[in-house]
Amino acid sequence: MAAGDAAYIKKINRSLIVQKIIERKMISRADLSKLTSLTRATISAQAADLLEDELIVETHLEHHGVGRRPIMLSVNRSAGYTLGIDLDYGLLTFALSDLLGQPVSTRTVKIEATEYETILHLLVKHIQLFEKECAQSRYGLVGVVIGIHGLVTKDEIIHYVPRFGWRDIHIKNDLEKATGLPICIENNANLCSFAERVYEHHETENLLCASLYSGIGLGVMMNEEFFKGHDGFAGEVGHTIIMPDGKPCNCGNYGCWEQYASESSFFRELSEKKGQSTISYEDVHQWMQSGDKVVIEMMEQFIYFLTIGLNNLINAYNPEVIVLSSELLQLNPQSIEQIECNLKSTISQYRELSISKLGTKACVLGACALGIKHFWDVPSMNLSLIKSETSADVTVSERIQNQ
Repeated sequence: MAAGDAAYIKKINRSLIVQKIIERKMISRADLSKLTSLTRATISAQAADLLEDELIVETHLEHHGVGRRPIMLSVNRSAGYTLGIDLDYGLLTFALSDLLGQPVSTRTVKIEATEYETILHLLVKHIQLFEKECAQSRYGLVGVVIGIHGLVTKDEIIHYVPRFGWRDIHIKNDLEKATGLPICIENNANLCSFAERVYEHHETENLLCASLYSGIGLGVMMNEEFFKGHDGFAGEVGHTIIMPDGKPCNCGNYGCWEQYASESSFFRELSEKKGQSTISYEDVHQWMQSGDKVVIEMMEQFIYFLTIGLNNLINAYNPEVIVLSSELLQLNPQSIEQIECNLKSTISQYRELSISKLGTKACVLGACALGIKHFWDVPSMNLSLIKSETSADVTVSERIQNQ
């Protein structure tokens, strides 16, 4: 066997072993051999390398029977950290996670500027602060993934961000040059879909996640990979036309789906009808609880137009799972039932329709998870969110010292 072939096979075996350790959280060498169909000698050799690299740890389980105590392998979750960033208009959201996707530190920064240089400076500043926080871990900050609310090419160039007015921005290169860290740029809707697949829907390979907040963005996971289209711009379903010659859209067309079924369009119309400049989710919830006819009728209309677009997506993609990310839908306990009642076509086929449990955290969680996937170099990954016994305000260095 050529040396190159042997190295490639070793890499594939390592990836498979790591994937199973992450999936099972704690597993013996014998069970790894059974799950992977690799020999015990291969498992032992790979485990020895991972232990030497401090990427996994051994745990001796209590054993009251005859024979040796079982030795279990698990990920050394504090060996390194990934940073997920949601870069949205007016707000920067940061989440630092360990190597099993558990957030250990979060931060939000309000931004008023839209100028590229100003926001680039802010990103560099906070990335470097998080890097210092991780300095005591073996591998430190292993990667940074940034979610962009706009068009991102396959080469990770920001083609266009409407609300910032950015065009053809090479932010990946600029950040890597300034920080010396590996940077990944991805569309925010794709990261939301990845978070849903990795943290919530472990049994599916085909998933759609539609985010309904400022517009409508779609993340598509097909065979556990992002579906991006020719240039990387697939998923702009908010600009599919559902009402010919309808409401004008800033994209230049009329009757786009997000003018009828995004939360921003809902709140804009409700503000006009109520004569209030600002309306909160709590206001909407209270009005619904009190039986306000205007709000109830608007919710019914919102769901009606939402269903029209969903029908098109289901017929176009035939997904197994559809996830809707919307705080507005969470206010209505009957949302899913009402949507499914409107999906009357016998042609439309899907297995599950649900409202996201991750909500507005999905983008940064998906960013963290993608950074972890790149670090481990695994084809697939299942993670779980757990309640940490340590406050999120405790620094990473304190967490390392306590372990």
